Amino acid sequence: MRVLLDTNILIHREARKVLRNEIGVLFNWLDKIKYQKCVHPSSLEEIRKHKDDDLVKTIEAKLQNYDFLKTIAPETDEITKIRNKYDTNANDSIDTSLLNEVFHDRVDYLITEDRKIHKKASELNISHRIFNIDSFLEKVTAENPNLADYKVLSVKKEYFGNLNLNDPFFVSLKKDYPGFEQWFNRKADEVAYVCRSETGEILAFLYIKIENHDEAYYDINPVFTPKKRLKVGTFKVILNGFKIGERFLKIIFDNALLFKVEEIYLTILDKTPDQQRLIALLEDWGFLKYGIKESSAGQEIVMTRNFSRSFSLTSPRSFYPYISRASRKFIVPIYPQYHTELFPDSILRTESPVDFIENKPNRNAIQKVYISRSFKRNLLPGDIIVFYRTKSGGSAYYTSVATTVGVVESIVTNIESLADFISFCRKRSVFTDKELGEYWNYNPKNRPFIVNFLYTYSLPKRPNLKTLKENGIVADAPRGFEPISDRAFDMLLEKADAEQYFVVDQA
Repeated sequence: MRVLLDTNILIHREARKVLRNEIGVLFNWLDKIKYQKCVHPSSLEEIRKHKDDDLVKTIEAKLQNYDFLKTIAPETDEITKIRNKYDTNANDSIDTSLLNEVFHDRVDYLITEDRKIHKKASELNISHRIFNIDSFLEKVTAENPNLADYKVLSVKKEYFGNLNLNDPFFVSLKKDYPGFEQWFNRKADEVAYVCRSETGEILAFLYIKIENHDEAYYDINPVFTPKKRLKVGTFKVILNGFKIGERFLKIIFDNALLFKVEEIYLTILDKTPDQQRLIALLEDWGFLKYGIKESSAGQEIVMTRNFSRSFSLTSPRSFYPYISRASRKFIVPIYPQYHTELFPDSILRTESPVDFIENKPNRNAIQKVYISRSFKRNLLPGDIIVFYRTKSGGSAYYTSVATTVGVVESIVTNIESLADFISFCRKRSVFTDKELGEYWNYNPKNRPFIVNFLYTYSLPKRPNLKTLKENGIVADAPRGFEPISDRAFDMLLEKADAEQYFVVDQA
């Protein structure tokens, strides 16, 4: 495999001061799996314009570690269109040249932290081959679990007072926020969400609190109007290929839903790559830059997420976890061997939680993939999917159950090759490459398609097939994507004792 590295990746890698810990992990993986590290000639030109002469000399001295592209792919009308639409300077032009190599299959993947490149890739329909550092780590970890240096344990609640403030995880927080140690110690009897590696190393930390209408916001400009809010007090994740950031976002949204807040907010510095990465993640999930807060750490950005009950068919993620009662609704089967891998929060009482610790990317993700060969392929963004776990022994009448609600983000059809199929699935799927290959080749006359969806809600009670049929929710065990009526969906939620606050009447 040939991987093209963007200029920003090279600079992060070869800088005298390590800007991102994940850079070392990335290059270790590239060496482990023997991917060819490629550099575009234009990247060298870009590096030579860098203001740090010593950095330029350092990178030039290490060029033998990379494979420079010997030839450049010719441009087509599609690339020219992208140039005319997006490129306003020399850097933009170089970025498009990098994409051109992927577009013409001269390299397999491009790794870049540039969000504009990802936007261009979407229009060229090659997004599944363009990765940032984090998503590439997720890809290779999922494909090569035996090569991972450690496994991630499940998220747990822990008292501040039981955590070691001298853990290396807290070094950057103490550096960025004067008074962090005093604040941390005052929280000794309060609870945070913590994720550790199997060796006990802290990999992620989240502290949240509920604030009511009488909370004072004198240090935020513009000043907040009175609302019930969920404040994200501290949120840090060391990225490692396990989608822990997305898992922690789900915890934030679950708590916001539980306490019925009107808004979520946090304050964050915008100085380091880690902070900028978190800002980008939050923006992907509907957070907006609201204003500023003056603090001992300096000027922090205030980010808010409207959490009033609303929904949009065009952007389900920005309104997650709400779904619309007006959306179309489908029920679809999923085999037991894949069910809890995909939905760890929907584990059945007959399954052991020990077997389903969140140590795989697909388990932690909100964004997931369902693969189907159903002849019904007319799904649309905003459609509601109810997942029906098929029988696991005994009669299907009693052991097949509805467990989980999701909402469609997009579907991918007309996939041309196995390589593209695997590439489209990789970031979210529970399947190994071998299993994906078997699924693709099972019936060449009916190739599978992909449903990208958001994991929204686990049903508290699991209505079995007997209950579903007796209450008119289904006529028989579902095959493929079976539509269900609004009345049937409401009855399903009733029989599942579901909290229906997440279902809004808005179209």
